Amino acid sequence: MLQSKRVPKFEGVKVVFGRSNHQQPPPVGNHVTQSNPLPVQPGTTAPPPGVAAPTSVTASVIGDDLAIVGQNITVVSQSALHIDGVIEGNINGQEVVVGPNGKVTGTVTANVIKIEGEVHGALKGASVALMPSARVDGDIFHQMLAISEGAQFDGRVRRPQDISEVTPNLDPSSIQASGHRD
Repeated sequence: MLQSKRVPKFEGVKVVFGRSNHQQPPPVGNHVTQSNPLPVQPGTTAPPPGVAAPTSVTASVIGDDLAIVGQNITVVSQSALHIDGVIEGNINGQEVVVGPNGKVTGTVTANVIKIEGEVHGALKGASVALMPSARVDGDIFHQMLAISEGAQFDGRVRRPQDISEVTPNLDPSSIQASGHRD
């Protein structure tokens, strides 16, 4: 049976599909409205009235219990990607957030990049923000850059003349065909 609960930290937001009694962030993504409900599978119940059921996800999360490791790996996200786990490979996305527990070894290319955790590799983005807990060892290519007090950064900073240098490749087939890592 589906249960929703109110999370005090996020007033007005209900979490659907809670697994335990500890606080969880609100669901991310588009939600179905009452006028367009999801079909209910036999043996399950629909969410209570007023609670939206999740549909297609507009943000992807790599949790702190997940590590992606290998050779020539490129993670491509057509929308937002939040990383709390470990990725050894390159990342291309519209928006990439490396959370406080996240660790990336490779190049991160996105329109918007926010670093709260650790990155060993280049950052290429139209907008790059290093938060106070950020630890970055690599070069930053940007159009806009914000470095918060307390952030640790070891590398060079460059603002390219051509925006294409910081534009992510969001086409997985072209990355696979070229066989190169950004």
